[in-house]
Amino acid sequence: MDGISVNQSRENLGYKLAEKIKKTLTPEEIRDIDVIIPIPETSNTSAPCVAAKLKRKYYHGFVKTRLVQNKLRWSTFFYHLKSKLNKCRYVFRTFIMSNSRARQQGVRRKLTAMDDKFVGKNVLLVDDSIVRGTTSREIVSMARESGAKKVYFASCAPPITHAHIYGIDLASPSELIAHDQGHDRALESIAQHIGADKVIFQDLQDLKDACSEATVSDRKMPAVRDFEVGVFCGKCVTPVDPGYFEHLERVRGETRKMKVLEKAREAVATGCANPEDYQIATNGVEVTGDGKVVPASPIQRSNQSPALNGIGIENSSRSSSKDAIPRGRMDISLHNFADYP
Repeated sequence: MDGISVNQSRENLGYKLAEKIKKTLTPEEIRDIDVIIPIPETSNTSAPCVAAKLKRKYYHGFVKTRLVQNKLRWSTFFYHLKSKLNKCRYVFRTFIMSNSRARQQGVRRKLTAMDDKFVGKNVLLVDDSIVRGTTSREIVSMARESGAKKVYFASCAPPITHAHIYGIDLASPSELIAHDQGHDRALESIAQHIGADKVIFQDLQDLKDACSEATVSDRKMPAVRDFEVGVFCGKCVTPVDPGYFEHLERVRGETRKMKVLEKAREAVATGCANPEDYQIATNGVEVTGDGKVVPASPIQRSNQSPALNGIGIENSSRSSSKDAIPRGRMDISLHNFADYP
């Protein structure tokens, strides 16, 4: 890709991550690691290099589910479409799924832990990155459920701290596990969040070096030395207008409004709603300046009619005017043109 070997760059990432692990863990902790296990599939190339550099055993402890069986009945109209989709019903990347529950279920569906690789062992899990931490937390939980004594988690990518503005909808910055965390306590709090004993991230400069060093030798163009790494440091290769990220957050909030509302209604209907759910179901929702979806204020809704769809509708000017007084000629017919002058 652009004269850079993707496979070689991943191997380089593994070797450089191993050096970072040596700096982060104590010699005793490294000796106590019984096995290094990749999280399929992107880290399958990097993890063996980590194991080789650390001189630890390397196993595949997770089996990736390729296809998900679908029990839905398809109509005759979709018969041919079904036959084609049967060939490609993969469990897709969980970090782009719409909500936390879907991501957790997606991890359980796409990965199966092999107990014999975990029972009574201290394991080092190697993944390509940590985005929100939901997927990583579920993976660590699966490792512990399978009998692992200690779980260390290493990421081939640096901490993702900013949104991506060039097409990949990673997550809202507020959802990113490494967003707005001081360097001193970041690793400790992230490890606690995902349930790992310790977490290790690749250094940004090592990431750049790993890719630039993988330049194909017969390439006529000069080697690429700089990359777009805005998600790791917030510095984009193109100018970004002031307030653009705040604008993105507000747009995200607007697109989440109906989902938040529907979730609150469902909670009320099933009897498992909390006070905020009741407030949302009653008053609707609004988006704050930083893009958060919160219950709408009753004061804000004072000039609105009761919610028909949870968001509310404005009363018409004639219904709120002083002239909107019932007349003797008013009735309940659908098309009564004589109600008002």
